[in-house]
This record gives sequence, structure tokens and C-alpha cells, in this order.
Amino acid sequence: MESNIAQAIQMKYFPVAVVLTDERPEGALQFQEGKWGCVIAMLNAAAKGKTAVFNRKTFGCLGGGVGLGFGNVYQNFPGGIEHFLSTGNEDFCNTEFGKSIAQKMPHLQHGEGYKKSPEIAKKFVDDLPIIDVPTEYIVFKPLEKLAEGEPPKVVIFLVNPDQLSALVVLANYPRETNDNVTVPFGAGCQSIGIIPYKESESEFPKATIGLIDITVRAKCDKDILSFAVPHKMFLEMESNVKGSFLEKQEWIKVLERNK
Repeated sequence: MESNIAQAIQMKYFPVAVVLTDERPEGALQFQEGKWGCVIAMLNAAAKGKTAVFNRKTFGCLGGGVGLGFGNVYQNFPGGIEHFLSTGNEDFCNTEFGKSIAQKMPHLQHGEGYKKSPEIAKKFVDDLPIIDVPTEYIVFKPLEKLAEGEPPKVVIFLVNPDQLSALVVLANYPRETNDNVTVPFGAGCQSIGIIPYKESESEFPKATIGLIDITVRAKCDKDILSFAVPHKMFLEMESNVKGSFLEKQEWIKVLERNK
């Protein structure tokens, strides 16, 4: 399907549909089983026209498994995810097993420093809306490649600051409240996966701004953030393009400088 929003904000990339399915799309990109890969690399590929697929053996990394919705695979994180996110786990890294793991994951010893302490990091992980999706596959595909009757779970826009501004305004445009967009701390894959999945259960779901994860920033254009909306909210926003500020002069002036 074509997106009224994408046309109105003149997107560089395709909006990406996240589809939960039991059918593997033919010709889709997929990580090899047991091989490391970043979910955001697949998001970028889908935004450029490709289709990507994941299952419980090909989600790329443990964080990706959690972020996509394949259950609490953090339970298998060596040395503890709460240590990795915060101050590291030197005791574990001094064991024979830990030394071999730390060679591949150097942050394991001293931590990524995204949370001040393991205790705070554990609270963050415990509060994540971790789920195990009911389907075998999760698919990323350009929105325009959706088949008829194939509703996405989430739609993701990769946008620059001007376009992000428009999406935030549009998200709040038809509602009596003005806090309908959130910017939570989290991994890049969580901000396009389990966090908007959880929002989809709400009567009035909120959009999620993402790719604020420092670890994945180098994998994105420097002026790009993600804006993920549950399907219900996407339809609401699509229906409100006509007659909104997106057809008025102030926005048209902003578009002109991006040509």
C-alpha cells in the first residue's frame, strides 16, 4: 500500500511494515543460524526496498531476539545482561569461559555504561515488555509490498528532524492529549519491536521514537531516527493527512529546503 504520510513528508526511504506470520517470504534476507547480525541492518535493507525475515534461530544477537519479540533470550546472556549494560563483569571475564567470550564481546568486561549500576540495569530489563510472539516468523518489508489483507503489527518511518517534527505533530493532531509520542531508553530493536507491540494493546496507542541507541547509531545515517507506530495508530495518522498542516504553507516551506 502507498502511504499518504510518506508522500506528504517526502520520505527518502520506504516506510517499513513489521509483519508477524507463519509463512516465510521467498527471497527474503535472513541471518544465518548461529551467526551474529544486527536487526537494524535488516531494517535499513527493508527501508531501501528489500524484505527481511527472522525466526527463533536467526534473530542475529540476543538483544535482537528480545527486541523482535522471541522471548526472554537475555536469560542466556553470558555474564549477565545487567552487567553488560552497566559496569561490566570482570569476575566472569577472568574465568576461562569468560575470557573466550570477552574476546568477541569486549564490552563484557567493563560494560557499555548505558546504566549506572547493574541493579538499575536489571530494573530496566525487568520492566521491558518482553513477549514471545505467537508466529514462527517476523518479517520486515516495505509498506508498499504488503499484500491485501496482510495487516502489519507496526509501521516504521526512518526520518530526518524535519520529517520527525511532522510525524510528532500529526500523531497529536486528532487527540485531546498531547503526549502521544514517547522516546524511551532502549535498544534500537526494542524501539521498533516490543515497545510499539506493547503500545498496540492500548486503546490510544503512542508512537515510539527510536534509534537513540548509541550502539546502533553508526549503522544509521547521522540525521535519521525511527518513528514506530502500531497499525491502528498508523491508520489514524494516515486518515488525518488531508486537511492538516501537511497541506499548508508552513510545512511546504519546510519541504522546500529539503529538496
